Amino acid sequence: MAAQAIPTQRWVRIIPITFLMYTIAFMDRNNIAFSFSGMQKDLAFAATGSGLAAGIFFFGYLLLQVPGALLAEKWSAKRFIMAALLVWGVMAMATGFVQNLTQLLIIRFLLGVVEGGVAPAAMILLTKWFPLNERSRANALFYLCMPVGSAITGPISGWILTYYDWRMLFILEGLPAVVWAVVWWFGVDDSPRQAKWISPAERDYLEATIEAERKEIKAETPSIRQLVHNRNVILLLLVFTFMLTGYYGYGLWLPTVVKALSQGSIMQVGWLTTIPWICAMIGSVLMAMRADKTRDYKFYIAGPLLTAALFLTLSVLAGQARPVLAFVALSICMGFMSCHAIFWTALSAYVAEEVLAVAMGVINAVANLGGFFGPFLVGYLIDWTGTIYCGEAALIIALIIAGCFAMLLRNRLVTTKTIKATDLAAAAD
Repeated sequence: MAAQAIPTQRWVRIIPITFLMYTIAFMDRNNIAFSFSGMQKDLAFAATGSGLAAGIFFFGYLLLQVPGALLAEKWSAKRFIMAALLVWGVMAMATGFVQNLTQLLIIRFLLGVVEGGVAPAAMILLTKWFPLNERSRANALFYLCMPVGSAITGPISGWILTYYDWRMLFILEGLPAVVWAVVWWFGVDDSPRQAKWISPAERDYLEATIEAERKEIKAETPSIRQLVHNRNVILLLLVFTFMLTGYYGYGLWLPTVVKALSQGSIMQVGWLTTIPWICAMIGSVLMAMRADKTRDYKFYIAGPLLTAALFLTLSVLAGQARPVLAFVALSICMGFMSCHAIFWTALSAYVAEEVLAVAMGVINAVANLGGFFGPFLVGYLIDWTGTIYCGEAALIIALIIAGCFAMLLRNRLVTTKTIKATDLAAAAD
């Protein structure tokens, strides 16, 4: 029988809708970085308060990590994420009505709670649609939402703040989540078996390939007891914690750093901040493509993190004396720091499906506390030293620690043969 190409409708259906869903989440999470100056003036608090407001999101974020993953696995990722879209959109808009720091902290905490289960639910959804030989690329395209969301937040927020104020910023940027909930409901299905739009050939390929991989991985880690004693899982938890300390400490204070380097207007700062995030888009996709070919997850996690630490160090050393060089190094740093997709692919290659939801939820819950400590630590060090460079030094240390832990990972290659269309056709005959 002549070879048949496997249809790829999943790439043009699942990825774009999921990507845009979480892009909106990152806008609502990160736009506070452009509001620090206005909020500090109107609500009367200092840089430490700004860091606390940015970081407290992640204390709320940890609460629904495991429940969100389990609901996606046992109930429905589609239904859970649609509900989250509606509620977090309302919370994001409510941020524009706060009257003091206490109210701001409460709203940011609740926003974190609502968004908390969305990432693990989305990752569980992707494991149903993309086998391991595609998953790093699928995860990378999904996780492009992080740099894309951050990149478009800059110009949009800069424009809004040029003509309005920080309150209108939160109201206008919170509305898209409510609108996208409708698109999500009609565009996404929980699995190939439930999708009416997918071809039989693509459905059979996905079910056969993913089932074969599931059986092999299950033989390695069949229980939660083995999970908590799994060397790679513990190391990945430590890697992700320190990686997110650096990532969010960098991302949420990036406009402040760019403002100090450029001395530009809020509109100019908004456009300049897109450049590091564009580097992140390019770097994450290229690294994921290589990781899918080699499945050397250890190298493609440790190497980028240590390289990111190097370029962030170069940026600090260049400082305001050489602002162009500092900005270039800052941008390259983000190009290497964005290895989230490879991280989650590594976890799904090490852990059985039966406990993957719990593993994802626990790791995302604990590690995202780094999202609190990074921004808060930078804000505290700014108030203590009067400069942002000590805060950046703390982020460099976090990235080095993450890279060193990643070097201790033990690669485990899932050797399941990729199932081809001709195999399926022969089996059907």
